[in-house]
Amino acid sequence: MRRPTPVLTTVVAAALVALTACAPTDEVAAPAAASTASSDIASAIATCDKASLKTLAAGKLTVGTDKPAYGPWFVDDEPSNGKGFESAVAYAVAEELGFAKTDVTWAVVSFNQAIAPGPKTFDVDINQVSITDARKKTVDFSTGYYDVAQSVVTTAGSKAAGVTTLAGLKSLKLGAQVGTTSYAAAETSIAPTQQVAPYNSNDDAKAALANGQIDALLVDLPTGLYLSAVGAKDGGIDEGKLIGQLPGTGTPEQFGMVLDKGSSLTSCVGTAVDALRADGTLAALEKTWLTDAAGAPSLK
Repeated sequence: MRRPTPVLTTVVAAALVALTACAPTDEVAAPAAASTASSDIASAIATCDKASLKTLAAGKLTVGTDKPAYGPWFVDDEPSNGKGFESAVAYAVAEELGFAKTDVTWAVVSFNQAIAPGPKTFDVDINQVSITDARKKTVDFSTGYYDVAQSVVTTAGSKAAGVTTLAGLKSLKLGAQVGTTSYAAAETSIAPTQQVAPYNSNDDAKAALANGQIDALLVDLPTGLYLSAVGAKDGGIDEGKLIGQLPGTGTPEQFGMVLDKGSSLTSCVGTAVDALRADGTLAALEKTWLTDAAGAPSLK
């Protein structure tokens, strides 16, 4: 699950007002973290005081993310401004652990670098990384901070423009960023008769769609909303159309913060995320920075 090109939040927010339908979370059960007793979370977070946490730089929390840092996850390609969903989540987690905003430093880390094995240049990374069993073999994850659905995007003149079912997508040429859960979803949930075209980034996949090399591309739902809501000059797709979202599987796909394998911070970062979910902070940030009524019908 990756990201659209940067675009002003106000522009996209205005464009999304017209989009209405069920939210992706309507189809999946709430994650187990949400049911954790508040008292247990409070007790656990009390043991995670800043002074006891072993970070790369004493008294500082180094947070990694990609560059450019795209909306709606970040605003103006500036993670340190606290604007955008993931920037706000990162600062909220830091605050739970006792770090002031001035204690947070940002490092440029690509998506592939973040999930690769080996020592890290960050304490935590937040970069729309879906939690998977395969990735857990090389890195640690916090508990999930966002439940994400996958979506299918096309253009008004594409063969996919009139498609309303999964079956209707099977014979079309689909594309997605390689190595992502979007790519995996294209292969497994749709099972197209043609090989899914792999791209190094969503930007490359978007260009292929604009050039007619593919009929549709798969991205996470917030990205899909962005791409289809604004034109190319604002980082979206000219005459873009959000076909719909893939149906839930019963277990929600979640984004998690990435940590080094075996990091001493993993438990505390996960507890901080749990606390933010339990007290409603994550829901409030989602409402502020993302759409809570995604304009994407579920494809059957």
